[in-house]
Amino acid sequence: MPFSSLGISPALLPLLLRALDEKGYTAPTPIQQAAIPAVLQGRDIVASAQTGSGKTAAFALPLLQRLATSAAPAGHLPVRALILVPTRELAAQVGEAIVSFAKYLPQRIKVAVVFGGVSINPQMMNLRGGADIVVATPGRLLDLIDHNALTLAGTTSLVLDEADRLLDLGFGEELNRILALLPAKRQTLFFSATFPPAIEALAESLLRDPLRIAVEPVVQAVPDIAQRAIEVDAPRRTQLLRHLVQTEKWERVLVFVATKHAAEIVADKLRKVHIEAEPFHGELSQGKRTQVLQDFKIKAVQVVVATDVAARGIDIAQLPVVVNYDLPRSVTDYTHRIGRTGRAGEAGVAVSFVSADTEAHFKLIEKRLGIQVAREQVAGFERVEVAEVNPVDPAGTGGVKGKRPSKKDKLRAAKTASHAGES
Repeated sequence: MPFSSLGISPALLPLLLRALDEKGYTAPTPIQQAAIPAVLQGRDIVASAQTGSGKTAAFALPLLQRLATSAAPAGHLPVRALILVPTRELAAQVGEAIVSFAKYLPQRIKVAVVFGGVSINPQMMNLRGGADIVVATPGRLLDLIDHNALTLAGTTSLVLDEADRLLDLGFGEELNRILALLPAKRQTLFFSATFPPAIEALAESLLRDPLRIAVEPVVQAVPDIAQRAIEVDAPRRTQLLRHLVQTEKWERVLVFVATKHAAEIVADKLRKVHIEAEPFHGELSQGKRTQVLQDFKIKAVQVVVATDVAARGIDIAQLPVVVNYDLPRSVTDYTHRIGRTGRAGEAGVAVSFVSADTEAHFKLIEKRLGIQVAREQVAGFERVEVAEVNPVDPAGTGGVKGKRPSKKDKLRAAKTASHAGES
């Protein structure tokens, strides 16, 4: 199915196709095929779509057509379309994509990208006179509203991108405040990778007779990700990581850890053996996070050690390897982590370190994904530790909801493991 069959205006289609061709789009993806005609018809949609499915173009192209063919409403500092995202990196990525799609349109489309961690003043200056599209994280958007830098009274389109992540990161209260400021009459487009009860309830409250769209998860659609599980004692993970980087000649590696402390420590240990490595977590300044990603993309940095803040919305072309130094908490997080590699037709490798104490958890991930990953041993790093019996979970099932250790217990255990692992 070509883009020309999706209902895009014949007058704008050649201009959009020119921009899409430069971005590498030759034909619409499944989410684009399903969503673009519905958005052009003015329908609300609720879509299950993973990172990498092409969802940004799925909502951006019809929004751009609407904005390019209609006059801006009169009023103070209008925002015509609002796109809410969970992280700074995703905001920057979505904004960059929309600008690239709009570059050949005859009418200038003003796109403002706003997020915290940087000075608010340049963002306020950029919003003078309003914006056609604002891509925002919830907290900074509310700050700008409190500063009278913009109003949502004339907003006709709302997009929630990665809605499950918005709630996971604790933006529920901010979302409610923003929704109260939006006109009741609007089009709402809702994208989420997963649909737990809280997300279903939010969708039910926001949308009017929505079209529901489901797209196959990325991990099922990308068979060229080779998944590996290497058995290793927790205290030897950093040494094993260094060994693999050097012996397997990995040019770029994205390593996932559980805490910002571990990110700093592991990166520091790698630098001490002359491997260019940088930590990446939520407490770094936005300038530092941007610089780390830029250096990683141009291969000035070989290894980025990240918390799950980087698991979604980061698109690094030709990233060959992802390592789960610490296993993710959920199957969904595992899917998004390994989805950073094997993109755009490239082959990728996803390596998970499995200690005696995390073996049961990895088996649970395998079971829920319907996969089996052969265990490997690396000479000189063979696993010798034996899992202790957990009195809370004596069967070693990885924990059962309602019977798992408390949050404080988990944090205490993680801190102890981090110190032990980096000694």
